[in-house]
Amino acid sequence: MNIKAQIPNLFTMLNLFSGCVALVFVSNAQYEWAFYFVSLGIFFDFFDGFFARKFGVAGPLGVQLDSLADMVTSGVVPGYVMFVLLRDYHAFGIESYVPFLGFVITLGACYRLAKFNIDTRQSDSFIGLPTPANSLFFTSLPVIADYFHQDIDLGIFYDKWVLLLMTFLSAYIMNAEIPLFSLKIKNFTFAKYKLQIFFLIISVLMLVFLQILAVPLIILLYVLLSVFNNIVTKKASV
Repeated sequence: MNIKAQIPNLFTMLNLFSGCVALVFVSNAQYEWAFYFVSLGIFFDFFDGFFARKFGVAGPLGVQLDSLADMVTSGVVPGYVMFVLLRDYHAFGIESYVPFLGFVITLGACYRLAKFNIDTRQSDSFIGLPTPANSLFFTSLPVIADYFHQDIDLGIFYDKWVLLLMTFLSAYIMNAEIPLFSLKIKNFTFAKYKLQIFFLIISVLMLVFLQILAVPLIILLYVLLSVFNNIVTKKASV
């Protein structure tokens, strides 16, 4: 057995394990720990690809394992979080089936991951919001509610209709034909990567001053900056 070939797969399995642990914490309403394990899973997800490229062992097995692991950490977990938020924060009465709509996030992530595997346009950048970013967005919501409920009125943010809107919007954004600028640095020059540098500086400042509240805001900023960059680039090419 080629040991080097199995190192990326080990990181993929650690990603999957982290997602499974996160599910347990969500079921026990321990949202902060769930967020930590989703973040850990995404960390492992980055390094499985890193080592696969470094050791030259990328292959179809690793691609499939990566998507299956991401399906749990970045698909099932955020869908389950939204299900729990809709179930526990709101009384739907006879409409008790409504919380299950939270799993629309899971369906959107599944379609996104399958499409990503066969889309050759996304080798260096993304089209549509990556599932890990989407997962961080939704798993951070209940943590924010616990951290800031005494200091900030977040009532409207957790309105059931707002949650449902975010659910369907996320499924759309993950699969929309929206080019998002790449965060991978190749042949660095300031002129080429000034947008990425600006985004990273703002993200760091937001994390320092806003802490966990910065997570969904950073993801929103990433999407909005990408849309703005697309408009500017399109106008410049006309």
